[in-house]
Amino acid sequence: MNRVYAAALLVGLSFWAGWEWRDRSADLAQSRQATKQAQAETKAVETARSAEHQQSDTLAKIGETHEQARAAAPAVADAVVADLRAGNLRLRDGWASCETQRLSDASAAARERDAAAQRRAEFAGAVVRAGRDADDQLAACQAVIRAYVAQ
Repeated sequence: MNRVYAAALLVGLSFWAGWEWRDRSADLAQSRQATKQAQAETKAVETARSAEHQQSDTLAKIGETHEQARAAAPAVADAVVADLRAGNLRLRDGWASCETQRLSDASAAARERDAAAQRRAEFAGAVVRAGRDADDQLAACQAVIRAYVAQ
């Protein structure tokens, strides 16, 4: 009878040891899989952050270039006004006569003609500045779109 109990105990212990070994092997495989998945997620996050930082740097450079162009815009408009006043730059006849259509040359005093010429020069400078601002804004927007498309 002792042999029967010993055999039953041996079979029971073998069954329990096999069960524990299978359970721990499954836990080990599951933990390896979880580790691989966590490493893949970490790599994906690092890649996304790297791309985000690169895009941020690109957009910062675009913004800096745009701000420099905006800061230079008044100088360009002022240079146009100065060149018009100095005679280095001339407006087309249709443009130059837009103010004088209201005044007849015979009745306009010399001072009024000079003031009209000065207003035309200032207006031309303002138009050049508005055009330059629009060009700078468009160039910055296009650069941002190119940066987004490049990724």
